[in-house]
Amino acid sequence: MQITDNARTVLERRYLAKDTEGNLLETPEELVARVASNIAAVDANYGASQEEVAKTEAAFIEIMEQMEFLPNSPTLMNAGRELQQLSACFVLPVEDSMEGIFETVKNAALIHKSGGGTGFSFSRLRPKNDKVLSTGGVASGPISFMKVFNAATEAVKQGGTRRGANMGVLRIDHPDILEFITCKQDSRDLTNFNLSCGITEDFMKAVEEDTSYDLINPRTGEPCGRLNARDVFDKLVEMAWHNGEPGIIFLDRLNQANPTPHVGEIESTNPCGEQPLLPYESCNLGSINLAKFVSKDTLDWERLRYVIHLAVHFLDNVIDANHYPLPEIEDMTKANRKIGLGVMGFADMLILRGIAYDSPKAIETAREIMAFIQQEARLASAELAQRRGAFPNFKGSVYDNGEIPPLRNATVTTIAPTGTISIIAGCSSGIEPLFAVAYVRNVMDNDELIEVNPLFEEMAKRGDFSSPELMKVVAKRGTVRGMKEVPEKVQNLFATAHDISPEYHVNIQAAFQEFTDNAVSKTVNLPHEATQADVNQVFWEAYRLGCKGITIYRDGSRLGQVLTVQKAEPADKGTQSGVPRAVVRPRPQVTTGRTQRIPTAHGNMYVTINEDKYGICEVFAQTGKSGGDAAANNEAIARLISTALRAGVPPEDVIKQLRGIRSSTPVWFNGGMVLSGPDGIAIALERYLHWRSTGQELASVQTALDTAAPAGECPDCGSILKYEEGCSNCPQCGYSRCS
Repeated sequence: MQITDNARTVLERRYLAKDTEGNLLETPEELVARVASNIAAVDANYGASQEEVAKTEAAFIEIMEQMEFLPNSPTLMNAGRELQQLSACFVLPVEDSMEGIFETVKNAALIHKSGGGTGFSFSRLRPKNDKVLSTGGVASGPISFMKVFNAATEAVKQGGTRRGANMGVLRIDHPDILEFITCKQDSRDLTNFNLSCGITEDFMKAVEEDTSYDLINPRTGEPCGRLNARDVFDKLVEMAWHNGEPGIIFLDRLNQANPTPHVGEIESTNPCGEQPLLPYESCNLGSINLAKFVSKDTLDWERLRYVIHLAVHFLDNVIDANHYPLPEIEDMTKANRKIGLGVMGFADMLILRGIAYDSPKAIETAREIMAFIQQEARLASAELAQRRGAFPNFKGSVYDNGEIPPLRNATVTTIAPTGTISIIAGCSSGIEPLFAVAYVRNVMDNDELIEVNPLFEEMAKRGDFSSPELMKVVAKRGTVRGMKEVPEKVQNLFATAHDISPEYHVNIQAAFQEFTDNAVSKTVNLPHEATQADVNQVFWEAYRLGCKGITIYRDGSRLGQVLTVQKAEPADKGTQSGVPRAVVRPRPQVTTGRTQRIPTAHGNMYVTINEDKYGICEVFAQTGKSGGDAAANNEAIARLISTALRAGVPPEDVIKQLRGIRSSTPVWFNGGMVLSGPDGIAIALERYLHWRSTGQELASVQTALDTAAPAGECPDCGSILKYEEGCSNCPQCGYSRCS
């Protein structure tokens, strides 16, 4: 089984079985065998002989070992082990009662504990200040309860493998929609949620006509006010431009494609938006690595057909092998038997076939491939239905019309992000373009290694334009577009997310959506200088092209993001050519803050932390009255911190750099130790951030040599994080802040 070093690292950290002391109990090959054996065993429930089960198991092992197909992470982690929870995606209902709300909080915690992510619609909750008949009081509204869900998610830990993530949806006609649109204006709020507005066709028509639309009280079902649709849409655009949230989902389109409308209405999706689900439904996902099927300048269609049919068989078996966190979820999932077969390695496949991502040929290729996968996946599902029976809710479904044979699965295709499994497979993620052609990876002792896309490295060697110097330049830029040293044809092939115009991002998404039962995970990356008019255009393009939703991310718009590709200032500004510069905002005339007393070996240090309208902007550190070297050093450090903060460096970055610096004489403080003056300043910043977010003092001090990782740096391997689908992910080791 040939895997990359990064894949092996990811498997060892998160997937391979370990004993109680963290020692590995299996190899990657044994993981694949464990999963294949567990999933193939389901065939015996449908009358397969022992020999037939063994044959299926061998076939599952083959396509996984060759990285042609991989199931979603929970299946890889848990199949054949005690937990046996194999689903990544769940949607739970949120009823308009205190009992219903907190029942869902409990159920969400159980799902997060098992390693799943959850989606919710808060549209059924009565609006803020509405009547509560049972008490005579007034309702606090959906946003207040979203904060309860967020806090519960924060409290649930999942054994170090996956962390809870949520999708929160509110209908555009809910009376609290404006509060919802702006509730993550500060990116530090609702950190365990991705947000999407549920858009209706009537609303989009009202935006086009610049008219008002009704707000509907969900408690009564009656209109309770009106808003100008274009004003609301402009606020959506503004907030998406501000920090990428909320995204939008087109609710009417989700329900037009709902295969079982007689069972219920689709209200929400999973956390990354690609899986619309009914309340209490779950879905099992898996992805085909398209890069493995390139044959010269085309695809090996016969091999692809074989793997599609085998993957549908695999995913259908997962439904029966799964141990569900709630009985309601098991009942609904087995009644509809939804699966989501998708792809990864699309960008790699285009490169191998000599097709530029941002070209009409790429759009045509996307449609061709996904049409084939959709057709063959449905044929495979129909064949399973002949042997095992159609999904129980087939009668009354959109398929129950005699036009196609009965299907085993209500849906068969989904395009997921594949963030971690694409690292295991050694390919590009989902249908996204390349993250970067090359980049710098930080390793221990501040050494830097240059990671180069293997396809580019091979092409550069073959074209005789490879050199260590070139790779260093590419690593700093991230892209080869515009580099004279790289042939133009190669420049065109190796397009990165920021090289591609928004129109091509949306067109690729729409091409895949046309032949996908569920939805498509795709982020439209915009440059930092993109305008709100650009965001507006993307939203309308997604609507007109038939997408079921859209997510945009303007580079650098999230508080604390550390950019991986920095633009160099021109050399005529007195700087060395190629060296990036930061812009330091001026100190305002008035700031607000507080002072803390931190003991050090040289006396009490008084640390004052002040804020302006953008956040923490300065730190002062005064050590007693004696002066001396320690006092001078602490003052100098505080001045440098202030400059960094006003240049946009997040305080978490500062904490990471200072926390754990040790002097010869640490002192005790609040149950922990202050190791030095710099460590004390970091402790003061930690305590300030805690106080600001909770309104309470931090009870104790943790002694640490290295604590919080910066927002843009992977806490596991030190590589720079990328932002996709509402979450920061590491392209090297698979760390994710959402899963």
